[in-house]
Amino acid sequence: MLKERMTPEEIAHLTGYSRQTINKWVRKEGWTTSPRPGVQGGKARLVHVNEQVMAFINSAQRVCEATAPYAANGNDTPFHTLLLTLGGEMTESEQKQLTTLLLREGISGLLQRLGIRG
Repeated sequence: MLKERMTPEEIAHLTGYSRQTINKWVRKEGWTTSPRPGVQGGKARLVHVNEQVMAFINSAQRVCEATAPYAANGNDTPFHTLLLTLGGEMTESEQKQLTTLLLREGISGLLQRLGIRG
C-alpha cells in the first residue's frame, strides 16, 4: 500500500531495488523529500509520493514481476528455454546491446566476464 510519504527503505521493498539505489534516484530525479520525524542528524528523509515517484514505483514493480519466473523455475527449465524467454523479455535496445557484446566478445569473452572461465 502506498502512503503519501515513504522512506527509501519502503520504496526499495516495493520495487526490489536497494535503499542506496532509491536514494540515488531521489537525488538524480530531484524527488521532493522532507525530514523524517524523530530521527536526528538530518539525513533521514521521507519521499513525497507524487506522480513522478508513482510512475517509478509502478514501472519498477513490472520489472520485478517480469523477472519472477526465472527465480521460480530454477534448474527445472532447460537453459535454451531460459535464454529464449530472456530475449523475449528484453527491450529492443537491450537485445542490440547483448548482440553487440556477444559478437564482440564471443562465448569465451562472455564466460570470462561472468567469472566462469579464467
